[in-house]
Amino acid sequence: MLHDLEMIERIAPDMMQVVESRYRILRNIYWMQPVGRRTLAQKLNISERSLRTETDFLKHLTLIDANKSGMSLTSEGLEIYEGLEQFMAEYSGTGVKERELAKKLGIARCIIVAGDSDQEKKVLEKFGPIVSDLLANKLPDGDNTIAVMGGTTMGTVAQTMGNLETSNRHVLFVPARGGVGETINIQANSISGMMAEKTGGDFKPLYVPEQVSPETYEYLLHEPSVQSVLKLIENANGVIHSIGEAHHMAIRRAMSDDDLEMLEDRKAVAESFGYFFNEQGEVVYKIPRIGLQLKDLQHIPYVIAIAGGSSKAKVIEAYIKNAPKQTWLLTDEGAANQILKEETL
Repeated sequence: MLHDLEMIERIAPDMMQVVESRYRILRNIYWMQPVGRRTLAQKLNISERSLRTETDFLKHLTLIDANKSGMSLTSEGLEIYEGLEQFMAEYSGTGVKERELAKKLGIARCIIVAGDSDQEKKVLEKFGPIVSDLLANKLPDGDNTIAVMGGTTMGTVAQTMGNLETSNRHVLFVPARGGVGETINIQANSISGMMAEKTGGDFKPLYVPEQVSPETYEYLLHEPSVQSVLKLIENANGVIHSIGEAHHMAIRRAMSDDDLEMLEDRKAVAESFGYFFNEQGEVVYKIPRIGLQLKDLQHIPYVIAIAGGSSKAKVIEAYIKNAPKQTWLLTDEGAANQILKEETL
């Protein structure tokens, strides 16, 4: 396919420029819909007059609708946009970039979606279907247990996942950690339940606080209901987790001012699984917690880490130094370009 594209570009370079331009218009309408022409022109950094010519043409093709609220993709426009995504990824060399990023980070695979989720939150909605496709292709027949972390990114992923159940494969989702005390819709319990609902699978909750004293920790470990779920987590063959910015995660966990100052002094930049990391990937602090531990990832065959946005570049790099080699990183162009020190496309 790439050879065919090269031939087309050689004989009709203007054709590919038109395709790329109209793809960018469709992509930004999808991210911002409903969106007015002036706002879209500013976003694309082109004149309203030039944009009007293109949007009138796309409207004639019934790919977009326009009304008082602004422009939106039609169902046909959405289908064309989603088809063009894969085509443009190959054309722009995303596959090459994914391999370069995986090699730099020392992990099994990287998947890069278009855009920067710091700028366009809708970019995060692309992660869910990709996670579903990965699991559908990787998980074996029979019973599978997937341990799931909490967080806002994970909440968006859960909402946009698709069916995984087949006559030969069953998927059970379990929270990778406790979460009582957090906002309920981003707790690992809630997200594992949502993933089960969206994929047709099942889930088991873990109703314990994430952060506990050593005495309480030992006590809870002997509770039969807790033990049964911890056993499922221990034997999980898959993990889906996000990577957080250290200060943000410390505040979300209601850590004290003294702890926040300690993390700042130790130059913590990233957090995952209750571990805080500096830029060199060193663990500078660990929260006593019930659930999956960082060392447990080493024996789990399917590990999917999710983080996007240019602001997450250092966060991703810090955590990934501790990630198992079988990790698949799902990210976006904003983070990938920053890590690879490239210009944003």
